Amino acid sequence: MNFQEQFGVSQDEIRQAAELLRAGKLVAFPTETVYGLGANALDPEAVARVFEVKGRPSTSPVIVHVSNREMIRRVASSWPDKARLLAERFWPGPLTLVVPKTIAIPDIVTAGLATVGIRMPAHPVGLALIEAAQVPVAAPSANRFSQVSPTTAEHVRRGLGHRVDYILDGGPCQVGIESAVLSLAAGVPELLRPGGISRQQFEEVIGAIARAGHEPSGSHPSPGMHPRHYSPRTPLYLVHDGQVPLYGSGVYLQIGSPPLASVREVVLMPNGADEYAFRLYSVLHALDTHGFDWIAVDTPGPGAEWEGVLDRLQRAATSEA
Repeated sequence: MNFQEQFGVSQDEIRQAAELLRAGKLVAFPTETVYGLGANALDPEAVARVFEVKGRPSTSPVIVHVSNREMIRRVASSWPDKARLLAERFWPGPLTLVVPKTIAIPDIVTAGLATVGIRMPAHPVGLALIEAAQVPVAAPSANRFSQVSPTTAEHVRRGLGHRVDYILDGGPCQVGIESAVLSLAAGVPELLRPGGISRQQFEEVIGAIARAGHEPSGSHPSPGMHPRHYSPRTPLYLVHDGQVPLYGSGVYLQIGSPPLASVREVVLMPNGADEYAFRLYSVLHALDTHGFDWIAVDTPGPGAEWEGVLDRLQRAATSEA
């Protein structure tokens, strides 16, 4: 593949980034979901820098990204049939599978748990980086903890800047929200975090799955389970039927009902869940620079295809009307 023509990234840049990863440095890189802040997953000191740079709590594990089957064997101590079936159907892609980990994966990666989240990203640049590095890459989103995830290299630069050793710019992410996380660690498969692949699509492959309930105490089995997450600096409200806040000056993200009171700006959002997810974080990043008093979001859905988007909005919201 000609990365230079398609993504504006040269093979030399990919090799340089891979060398930095092997040397214990931090590299921000594109995936199809959001930009990741990558470190060698086998190097606990490098992974510790990821937690420091993000301000990430130690109770939140980090997903490990792989590029081939051999790398999976370095990360997972067992690979159930359901993992094999899901990987054959959805990898490379926006799905993280939680399985038992090998002793090679440091405890800091998994928040001290015996399980690890693994995924194979679909972005050609991200996948090529991992393949060139020849190490599994631990990578949460490349932003400060609990803030809006980056979907462009510029978002990474504004959010983390000089704290990252290298930013590999592969253009905008095409999915726009983080991967779905499905645990296969014990008993019935459990959807720990919804994403761009629906529950129904998973069930077509492996049968019934459960949905994680309340926020766990102690270490979380998956990232993205804190009650407040993905939040812009501007207060965000989920509203219904155009009932926008009545104070200050705000912006309204409309999908159906128009606002019932005066707003400074209306942003028309797509009616389809995939298109909405693609635009959501980029819109929130842009609006955060405009000095609004609030962002009101016309609640999308209902429907199974909206589960991932609604999860992000509910965790991002200051409150829900």
